[in-house]
Amino acid sequence: MGYMETYYKWLNDDYFDEATRAELKAIEGNEKEIEDRFYKDLEFGTGGLRGVIGAGTNRMNIYTVSKATQGLANYIIKQGQEAVDMGVAIAYDSRRMSPEFATIAALVLNGNGIKTYLYDELRPTPMLSFAVRELGCTAGIVVTASHNPPEYNGYKVYWADGGQVPTPRDGEIIAEVNAITDFKSIKRADKATAEKLGLFNIIDHKVDDNYDENVLAQLVNPDIVKAQSDLKIVYTPLHGTGNKPVRRVLAKAGFKNVTVVPEQELPDSEFSTVGYPNPEDPKAFTLAIELAKKIDADIIVGTDPDADRVGAVVKTNSGDYVVFTGNMTGTLICEYICSQKKAAGTLPANGAIVSTIVSTDMTKAIAKEYGLAYFDVLTGFKYIGQKIKEFEADGSHTYVFGFEESYGCLSGTYARDKDAVVATMLICELCAYYKSRGMSMYDGLMELYKKYGFYKETIKSITLKGVEGANDMKKIMNTLREDALKEVAGVKVTEARDYVADAVVNYVTGETCKTGLPSSNVLYYQLEDGTWFCVRPSGTEPKIKVYFGSKADTMEEVEAKLEKASEGIMKIVDDILA
Repeated sequence: MGYMETYYKWLNDDYFDEATRAELKAIEGNEKEIEDRFYKDLEFGTGGLRGVIGAGTNRMNIYTVSKATQGLANYIIKQGQEAVDMGVAIAYDSRRMSPEFATIAALVLNGNGIKTYLYDELRPTPMLSFAVRELGCTAGIVVTASHNPPEYNGYKVYWADGGQVPTPRDGEIIAEVNAITDFKSIKRADKATAEKLGLFNIIDHKVDDNYDENVLAQLVNPDIVKAQSDLKIVYTPLHGTGNKPVRRVLAKAGFKNVTVVPEQELPDSEFSTVGYPNPEDPKAFTLAIELAKKIDADIIVGTDPDADRVGAVVKTNSGDYVVFTGNMTGTLICEYICSQKKAAGTLPANGAIVSTIVSTDMTKAIAKEYGLAYFDVLTGFKYIGQKIKEFEADGSHTYVFGFEESYGCLSGTYARDKDAVVATMLICELCAYYKSRGMSMYDGLMELYKKYGFYKETIKSITLKGVEGANDMKKIMNTLREDALKEVAGVKVTEARDYVADAVVNYVTGETCKTGLPSSNVLYYQLEDGTWFCVRPSGTEPKIKVYFGSKADTMEEVEAKLEKASEGIMKIVDDILA
């Protein structure tokens, strides 16, 4: 069926509600818009759904959410009665339609005889991960589009260990979702009936208390917090889910001087003060920095809408505020945990640090310094979660810390996704630690560079929207893959990794080997001057992302190397699209 046929089916079939059909009637005659909404089904990928909210098969709406949930229900039922009885935990954020999508998901599961446990109000994604484990559920769903712009929403699926669904289970669920071709086959319970049958349940607040206890257990040195309890903290939840849990945990940890950015305190689906609610974007901290200057704050922290990412803005000795990258905060926390535990004699002999292939290489140097194993994984915290599960299953290593460059980390194993609540607490403890030494966190970063060398990373994003954009993304990846880059801006490529082909080619020795990681549409290159870059389509936005990293003896030198590499690869991409 072509996209116009599908459009008219939705427009004229009274299965779809009046509001949906009215929205579609309003675009009648706009073929480009109709094509974009109906040229494909919104893809249920390895993490679930994510897309623009609206009517159509390529949009987030109650029908596409229902279809995804029916596919998940069919899969759970095939796992047996025990899986059905264990049920599914559900959380949601502050975005448009999030409560409605969460309720619809619960009722579709209930319609299939599967118990659900729904939070009574918005909660962070890591709290959903924790709830799945705490309640002993088969699976979990969180309705969120994380840091995407306001017009987006999403739907992520977790499995019984609290991590995002692993391979091959993810593919099996995708197959069940794709097998549903008729929306009328979707089962949905009446809420009152589901409640009476004990299928629709609200999660008890004791789960929140237990989550807090697990987060607080990650404090590295509580005495430092006590000694610096008056540390001046400015916090912004960026209109999202972090407001209550972050403030609650900071108070329980002993921080007594937390000021919330008032304009960004309450949930707001339009994210009206930021537009793009991403702590990776320095502009998201504009109001927080203004407030910090007024009260002379020591540290600023900000969490994204579903509170799995956190950004930090650090006060320097000159009184300026510097926005840190995810790599900066990640390596500082990593070094702090390792150094403090080593001093206390609690660093495990078989300890391991886990990070992603697009994150800073400094983490490898830290692991080596403290005699810890280091593991590289693909982009996405689900892979760090899988490593934790592997360590617990085979006893080979003890997880110490894991993070990715995109502002996400996890200390502890109570959850299996990145957690901005614990990260915020640790950043504040880290700031208190340096303050106790008469230093700022910025001084701490310079100390780290002096110890390990100047590492720096950057990222370039190429936005490619719609049908044409999707084709351009394929063209970029296919051309790079087929043409086998041998140099960038005059610097030789010494190694190329193709994670689809599971192949590593060393251009110096001619040797080849396997990547050892799951198949993924990712290309990675190592250059002769120690610079690396990695190209991959974003899993959450219509973008190609190009990551760069390097190391040098000075900041000026490493910045020059990165600028040269980024200009070189962007020119190659421009030539491909020309």
